[in-house]
Amino acid sequence: MAATMSNVDEIRNRVILGEFNVKNVHTTDYPGNYPGYDDTWSLQKFQKNFRIDVVQMDETCMEFDMVGIDASIANAFRRILLAEVPTMAVEKVFIYNNTSIIQDEVLAQRLGLIPIKADPRLFEYRNAGDEEGTEIDTIQLQLKIKCTRNHQATKDSADPQELYLNHMVYSKDILLAKLRPGQELDIVMHCVKGIGQDHAKFSPVATASYRLLPEITLMKPVEGGESRASETLLLPWSH
Repeated sequence: MAATMSNVDEIRNRVILGEFNVKNVHTTDYPGNYPGYDDTWSLQKFQKNFRIDVVQMDETCMEFDMVGIDASIANAFRRILLAEVPTMAVEKVFIYNNTSIIQDEVLAQRLGLIPIKADPRLFEYRNAGDEEGTEIDTIQLQLKIKCTRNHQATKDSADPQELYLNHMVYSKDILLAKLRPGQELDIVMHCVKGIGQDHAKFSPVATASYRLLPEITLMKPVEGGESRASETLLLPWSH
């Protein structure tokens, strides 16, 4: 690659967003590509330069910066999170009674998308063709609920929250079904260990994405009215 030494560091470490194109998107720091640079991969060098800075973390979201690695490796981590980290999810649904207005297959699909809060490291993968499962590879859950009238409700009330008991079937914040008096659900679920590569219900994250950390460089002095316009344009990139 023809490049002056003054441009090598920029080529190696920066992706340049130009007016009409994006430059330096390919990895170039491999052995022998640049005279004077030892790009032989070293575990000690990687351990010294690589770090993870947690920006934000709560019960549902985690944002972190990965410093010292190529963008392709960051994308590999993203793909691993989506497809290769095992979790537990509902695999088999045995519906013994469903008198609600929701079809069995729709209800089974909703149940399959419920996140199961269980440590997959405590379970084995179920053997292919095993329909029953055992305690080492299966979690069995039961949902049995029936809607009835609330005889304590006021005579003129039209609010379902007051008129009916057990009329909303939830899994925490996920609404599974609405019931009316006389309607009931009697379901047994088998949860097994799997990965997102096999089915999206096993993916431990709702979404996983990455982006390059922006660095804004003004190519020439900006003064007067142009400076105010530039500040307005640059604000979204400064977060």
